[in-house]
Amino acid sequence: MRIIALKTIKDYWTKHSETEQPLKSWYDEVKKADWEKPEDILREFPKARVIKNDRVIFNIKGNRFRLVVAVKYDFKIFYIRFISTHAEYDKINAEEI
Repeated sequence: MRIIALKTIKDYWTKHSETEQPLKSWYDEVKKADWEKPEDILREFPKARVIKNDRVIFNIKGNRFRLVVAVKYDFKIFYIRFISTHAEYDKINAEEI
């Protein structure tokens, strides 16, 4: 899968160094994947949550951080839509970002 935009993730871990290793691990797993449907993602990341609007929510670093992506399965692309603490995540509508 292609991940748009890696810079967003790198910027986040630069400011929040405790997320660097978990985000790098997530990135490494996703970039080598070839997922065609939500169930494929859930096999690899069983704690991820698939929601409306082709969004997937990933727990990062023991659920202290949340990463929301928009997935375009036909193009094999993950678009980074949001990354922050769980508390900040609670303030957004993940289906619309």
